[in-house]
Amino acid sequence: MESMKDFERELEASFRKIEEGDIITGTVIDITEEEVTLDLRYYAQGIIPVANLSNDPNYQVFEQLHEGDVISATVVKRDDGQGNILLSMKEANDVLAWDTLEKMQAEEMVVTVKVSQSVPSGVVAYLEGIRGFIPASQIDEEYVEDTESYVGKTLEVKVITVDKEKEKLILSARAVIKERVEEERNHQISMLVPGTVMEGKVESLQPYGAFINLGNGLSGLVHISQISQKRISKPSEVLKEGQTVKVKLLNTNDNKISLSMKALEEEMVDTDDEVMKDLEQYTEKESVGSSLGDLFAKLNLK
Repeated sequence: MESMKDFERELEASFRKIEEGDIITGTVIDITEEEVTLDLRYYAQGIIPVANLSNDPNYQVFEQLHEGDVISATVVKRDDGQGNILLSMKEANDVLAWDTLEKMQAEEMVVTVKVSQSVPSGVVAYLEGIRGFIPASQIDEEYVEDTESYVGKTLEVKVITVDKEKEKLILSARAVIKERVEEERNHQISMLVPGTVMEGKVESLQPYGAFINLGNGLSGLVHISQISQKRISKPSEVLKEGQTVKVKLLNTNDNKISLSMKALEEEMVDTDDEVMKDLEQYTEKESVGSSLGDLFAKLNLK
């Protein structure tokens, strides 16, 4: 006896009308080297020849599809001559994929692609069945001269340009790398403690201050007002590129490292004042004949 579910299925199929050009959804129930069979919840099954699966020349049907997957395809013929509905996933993808790609771009999604070929000034990779171009400047952190060496490699990329009318898709691996580097840098900055004395090299001099390379990919700014206690009109009056300096960490607001050399000078002055006060106290207590060496020997200098 037919179950209620079977009856509902037949009832749904009886009301359904499928026309050529429609984009319909079905469940994969069989995969061979020649074709993929779909359950369409209809009187006839759907058949997609392997050649109609994707525009990607490296598409591997047994890797990309599995029984139970739900996919969309365009109706090419209502009857392929054997009672099945002839479908094309490639044609449906040409329509539906662009919406998916636009969503990926809007959400700044990170996706994995495989480089299929090298072309002038970049490489090609397919995403959602659409041919995407990765410029040589966007393959890695730096411009890539030998693009051929990337063929066959998988890259994590972001969608940076989607133009359905011109069928233009541009991807970037550099955007992902840059984001990861920035995340790591921000993490390192978050671990820094204001007040810490650090050592670094003068990286560059600007009219408004000096950038100090602190190592581990970090650099901070000593504003011109924080370079010296004395008034200066430009950083080069006190500093030169490549010079090793000690600086004090002021703050890391907005993940920017603010440093000061002036603060260290002020601390040294304060320390010297304390030493002199101690020296005066000892001088009052000691005989006039005490030598300067004896006085310093009795001081507990820190």
